[in-house]
Amino acid sequence: MRCDAMRLRFFRCGCRCCIVAIAVGAAVGAAGGKFALSRNRSTCLPGGVVGRRFRSKPAGPVDLHTTPGSQAASTCIPTYQVSDVHDYYYDDDYDDYDHDYDYDCDDEDNDDDYRHRYVITELLQSDLHKIIVSPQHLSPDHIKVFLYQILRGLKYLHSARILHRDIKPGNLLVNSNCVLKICDFGLARVEEPDQNKHMTQEVVTQYYRAPEILMGARHYTAAVDVWSVGCIFGELLRRRILFQAQSPVQQLELITELLGTPTLEDMRYACEGARTHMLRRAPKPPSLTALYTLSSQATHEAVHLLCQMLVFDPDKRITVVDALAHPYLDEGRLRYHSCMCTCCYTTSAGMRQYTGDFEPATTHPFDDLWERKLTSVQQVKEEMHKFIAEQLNTSRVPLCINPQSAAFKSFAR
Repeated sequence: MRCDAMRLRFFRCGCRCCIVAIAVGAAVGAAGGKFALSRNRSTCLPGGVVGRRFRSKPAGPVDLHTTPGSQAASTCIPTYQVSDVHDYYYDDDYDDYDHDYDYDCDDEDNDDDYRHRYVITELLQSDLHKIIVSPQHLSPDHIKVFLYQILRGLKYLHSARILHRDIKPGNLLVNSNCVLKICDFGLARVEEPDQNKHMTQEVVTQYYRAPEILMGARHYTAAVDVWSVGCIFGELLRRRILFQAQSPVQQLELITELLGTPTLEDMRYACEGARTHMLRRAPKPPSLTALYTLSSQATHEAVHLLCQMLVFDPDKRITVVDALAHPYLDEGRLRYHSCMCTCCYTTSAGMRQYTGDFEPATTHPFDDLWERKLTSVQQVKEEMHKFIAEQLNTSRVPLCINPQSAAFKSFAR
């Protein structure tokens, strides 16, 4: 199977500071990854230099580093910009969750006095948003392999009881070989099994927000991530945002125009005010056949899967596991594991050896007990300093930036 036919061409956007696409958000959520550290930042890989700046972010700049045979992206997070314990500890928390589709943190370097944190990650040249709005042609194979990778990564996260809560094209990093990884875990949290406990509603970018959150549900599940994936799937087909409204109320209106007016059972998680608002409006019939008009690539199988993702009732919405079993993704799975993945390999005889588990799940659900014991940012800094010091004893090649370069001095200011 030829994979070179799927290689992406990247285009510059009109913004001078956006070179093709982003490398990583400044407050990147490194779910997974094993740190490769050095006590002395002056000890660098041969030729390791800070290169061009990708772009400036609210929490710090993102720069490109080049070493022989590899590239990485880095950002500096000054501690004065850390306003919350959660902002500081998440990449330590997620260190044990290393997966193909969770953006890895290759290196992290701290000042002894905790003034700055330098995060170095692998480089992915673009994100799905920039690809969708670019002139880049997206074939059915592109869409299938992207959707497969998103769902495969979410299966792993959900098996760890982690809700991402901000799945959107801009948080899905992509390289020129179409390898996709999930990033930005700033809104992620552990799934709450107790339905009586309230969860924040200020999550998920509005265009990708599930109807139960729009209607004020005080508790929700991993189904909110599935809804977001459905919106992205429709956007890949349409090359435009599927539900693009100016306000949450208008967002809900657009959803009901497609799905029809929900029943009382469908709205059982909604707040009383939202239910009353919906019942006062004239009933609307579903118009799911409109999905066939999204593009010529909206085949019967594609629309069938999309309809199972875009379901009003979260309990009836398809799960990530069941979505991965849908026939629409068979070709995406085959293409990914034939020439893109790291879990399968080709022997010296040219035979492809496939893994026994195409979509793995973790056997160790995430436990946030450590998180709940932390009461201050200073305590988190000390714990992270201890954690990083322990990692220095591991047998890994240190990946460091070159502090002697002019670009680094500008970056570190």
